[in-house]
Amino acid sequence: MNGERVLVVSQRGISWSLPKGHVNQGEDLLDAAKREIHEETGVSELGFIKDLGSYERIAGNDPEERKTIHMFLFKTGQEELKPQDKDNPEARWVPKDEVAELLTHKEDKEFYIEFQTGLKMK
Repeated sequence: MNGERVLVVSQRGISWSLPKGHVNQGEDLLDAAKREIHEETGVSELGFIKDLGSYERIAGNDPEERKTIHMFLFKTGQEELKPQDKDNPEARWVPKDEVAELLTHKEDKEFYIEFQTGLKMK
């Protein structure tokens, strides 16, 4: 890879976020993160680096409905992106310094910026 890059996905073609999703019954958070990354980007060769913690934001368009998003940092040598989830039709590798500009939700941007300086993907 040329420089450090981050996977960003289109959510239903109307917003951009880091890969994320729901935890299925019987899954732990780490397994759910790996599954969601694979579904939303096609990337399956993931090396766990660290748990980045969690934050809360609105779910969808209803300000009364909140969700907790738990984030992990992974590394991969996979470059080719092939989203498998019809609700997330596009994924991009984005230079780490440009990710915050692309993210749609304010809380996603704030969380990313808080951890950006500590990201090591190589």
